[in-house]
Amino acid sequence: MSGRAAVSQRFARLSLLAGLLVFVLKLGGYALTGSVAILSDALESIVNVAAAVLLGVTVRVSALPADDNHPYGHSKAEYISSFVEGLLIGVAGVLIVQATLSRLMEPQLPEANWLGLGLTVLASVLNLMVGLLLLRAGKVHRSPALEADGHHLLTDVWSSVAVLLGVAIVLLTGWAWLDPVIGLLVALGILWIGWRVVRRSLSGLLDERLPDEQIRAVRRAIESFESDYLEYHDLRTRRAGARTFVDFHLVLPESLTLYEAHRLCDHIEEAIDLELPETSVIIHVEPQQFAHEPGTVDVRF
Repeated sequence: MSGRAAVSQRFARLSLLAGLLVFVLKLGGYALTGSVAILSDALESIVNVAAAVLLGVTVRVSALPADDNHPYGHSKAEYISSFVEGLLIGVAGVLIVQATLSRLMEPQLPEANWLGLGLTVLASVLNLMVGLLLLRAGKVHRSPALEADGHHLLTDVWSSVAVLLGVAIVLLTGWAWLDPVIGLLVALGILWIGWRVVRRSLSGLLDERLPDEQIRAVRRAIESFESDYLEYHDLRTRRAGARTFVDFHLVLPESLTLYEAHRLCDHIEEAIDLELPETSVIIHVEPQQFAHEPGTVDVRF
């Protein structure tokens, strides 16, 4: 197992342990307060546990080397993890809506149990710490699965803060109907987050191009050798997990030998890799007769 995969596995195990502990803490908070908003928060934590299990599996699969059946590797497996996690978030949101609607029909005041509220606060702090660690690890190792899990945990933190504030308001005002209303708002927020996670996963699975900033970085690397070629065009980019793929056509002057053309392509590939590490570059070399306007740079996408 590579160093990156080993690190990702450790974070996946951390996410699983934290998810289990947070679920127990929040369930304890619900048992002591009877708040349906806290129950909705606890149910959403089940998704965290399931997502952590899936995260561990997909991180291991994505680290497998390329083979005859998968010549480009298995890095897209992480998008599958993110996609399934988004669906699980959506399922949790629907279950929470059902629970809150039934309580909305028969509102009940939550108990003013400060120990129960304290357990929920402790769970939120734990989620915050683990979520920030996963988010940082996801960005450093360019892992969409780790980053998605980190965003998910941080979202859980903000929803927990909303729930705790709502329970406090209910206890202060005596408005029992406010508790399920807050639970419903949390559920709607969870459904929205689930859609965003699914949307981002589909972008990776469907080979959406790189962000504008990274495309500019690729162009910068190519154009640093503009005195050695006539033009380039048909630039295409995509990302699969931690790996980036770039291909384009490069029109060269007829005076260049095959050896010189090969060396130039090697230098351009190295420059792109410096801008975007772990990038696979394919350059299609074309003769001078294919130039649109000799001496110009064509950057069509």
